[in-house]
Amino acid sequence: MLEIFQYGFMRNALAAGVLVSFACGIIGTYVVINRIVFLSGGIAHAAYGGIGLGYFLGINPIIGAIVFSLGASLGMGMVHRKTGERSDTIIGVMWAIGMAIGIIFLDMSPGYKADLMSYLFGSILAVPTSDLIIMLVLNVVILVLVALYYKELQAISFDETFAFVVNVPVNRLYLMLVCLVGLTVVMTMRIVGLIMVIALLTMPPAIAGLFVKDMKRMMGLSILLSILFTFVGLLLSYYLNLTSGATIILVAGVSYFISFMGKNQLRNRKKKTETNTVEA
Repeated sequence: MLEIFQYGFMRNALAAGVLVSFACGIIGTYVVINRIVFLSGGIAHAAYGGIGLGYFLGINPIIGAIVFSLGASLGMGMVHRKTGERSDTIIGVMWAIGMAIGIIFLDMSPGYKADLMSYLFGSILAVPTSDLIIMLVLNVVILVLVALYYKELQAISFDETFAFVVNVPVNRLYLMLVCLVGLTVVMTMRIVGLIMVIALLTMPPAIAGLFVKDMKRMMGLSILLSILFTFVGLLLSYYLNLTSGATIILVAGVSYFISFMGKNQLRNRKKKTETNTVEA
């Protein structure tokens, strides 16, 4: 089974999956707890504008995506904070504009964009070493910022009112959080593509949240699950000749439904046992 990792592209794919798993496990936990999945989706699709910008300027599209993703994160974050429930329409508009800008830049770029579809649907088997280095740097940035502001981020995630009372800079930390979401999106799009990036960002933390409530444990379990889904997805895609990114997401999705149904079944059995005990 492990003989497939004798190939350099498979080792790069596994390394990329592990690096992305750390980012998704940590930042995805905040996304799920703060219920900003839609906002994250907007950032993910707006990042496509940066890919087009990268091609237009003749630089690594990942660099362009980072710049555009951070700009979209700040813009959508401020809109979400100021407009509240009405933000979904504005974020949807920014989402569409970001993708449109990316397409226009691509139309204006000379040459043939051979690997363009890999950014939409993912191409984990084609991740070069240069992208691994960028992923590692982004991981370090995410880990350092979360470690430095863990208590503050925890406060705004669970009790924003209390955070205001104790003078936590809620708005600035929130914008920092959505920027970290943007960086995670850029990392993840090379694995499963912009179309499915939110699935890998949210499903492992959602599964972890069914079984643990402590934030650190939730992050740890999310990271392990992400690595497991990536590893299993790679193996299945290799032996069954399937698209890697879609296979990884499918593994995660099936695991979520099994976990959700299993958790509900355990809860129902517990209630039934308690009822029988009371009646007895």
